[in-house]
Amino acid sequence: MAQDRLWNKNYCRVMTANFSLFFAFYLLTPLLPLYLVERFDATKDVVGLVLSGYTLTALLTRPFSGFLVDTFPRKRVLMICFALFFLFFGGYLGASSLLLFTIVRTLHGAPFGALTVANSTVAIDVLPSSRRNEGIGYYGLSNNLAMAIAPTVAIYLYRLTDNFQLLFWLALVIAGLGMAVVSPLPSSPKAERNKSPENHTDTNPRSLEGGRKRAGAILRLDRFFLLRAWVLAVNMVFFGFCFGVISNYLAIYSRQVMGITGGTGTWFLLVAGGLMASRLQGAKALREGKLVMNAAEGTIISSAAYLLFVLLPNEIGYYGSAILLGLGNGHLWPAFQNMIISMAHHNERGTANSTLLISWDIGIGLGVLAGGFVSEHLSYTAAFWMVAIAQLLGTTLFFLATRLNYLRKKL
Repeated sequence: MAQDRLWNKNYCRVMTANFSLFFAFYLLTPLLPLYLVERFDATKDVVGLVLSGYTLTALLTRPFSGFLVDTFPRKRVLMICFALFFLFFGGYLGASSLLLFTIVRTLHGAPFGALTVANSTVAIDVLPSSRRNEGIGYYGLSNNLAMAIAPTVAIYLYRLTDNFQLLFWLALVIAGLGMAVVSPLPSSPKAERNKSPENHTDTNPRSLEGGRKRAGAILRLDRFFLLRAWVLAVNMVFFGFCFGVISNYLAIYSRQVMGITGGTGTWFLLVAGGLMASRLQGAKALREGKLVMNAAEGTIISSAAYLLFVLLPNEIGYYGSAILLGLGNGHLWPAFQNMIISMAHHNERGTANSTLLISWDIGIGLGVLAGGFVSEHLSYTAAFWMVAIAQLLGTTLFFLATRLNYLRKKL
């Protein structure tokens, strides 16, 4: 029997848009700490505070963006978020002081947080249900490809031109192209949450009790956070924490501790190569529904990556950890995303996506703050030992609690 078509036109559009938004994001991420130090003479802990603002506003936006895409037409929400994400890149070009840059960077996190939720939810909508697990896994390849190319391009252009303004302009253009690509998507109807049995309320306008129920339903926490997946969400915080430290402080660590001055782009390229290889290799297991197995492999391989990074502070440990981290996250991320989607009703997909991303953002933000604080008051080596321990704790939590919680509560 013929399978439903996975690579349909609309799925390719949202994949391309996802590549564009993450390309624009990763184009700036690895070099912003250096920019803040060189342009504004910021200290390490100030760098951590400035960079964490982006994550904080993305985090605060996630729950509401999940609610919006589950309540209003998803295409409309997607285009508004993309337009705002695009416009804020222009703010970097005009930020002439550390305060102005901090304000722009912090506010920019809001449309980014909403956009990633909206685009990934639209991607799930345009996938045939029989290919959803596999499609979600492939969807992440667009992130990975952006991670592979963007930091390498950014570092090459910076070394060639010594011009951060050029990078800001390039990010602006790429974000605009992504918005243009996704604009032809057909309008999608809003998800009607109020028709689900668990959200049913008394519709008699003369009933005061019915009015109270409706008001309570609007304010219910499960409109903004998938409560039945809270264990999985906590687990994702640990993994986000680790990546928050390594992605933001890698360039400075490799230069000051390892003496590797030109390897950051290669490191991200190897991570992305591992991510793509593991997603392609794991597609069959996802198609067969082996989510727990994929997630378990991902947590173990990622633990090995962070241990290798701190145990061997040389080029072997540096580049070897990049490959392992890519392989680990390539198994872990699509498995966790499919797990949380499997714990949600159709009209809760936006909330499920936002819950996962909220958890990742919390971890990233805590990692940026803790990494800056520990490196300032102890050392970068201590910061990355902290990362290895956090990853091992997250892996332990997966096997002891998250795995069992998912098997009990999946729909």
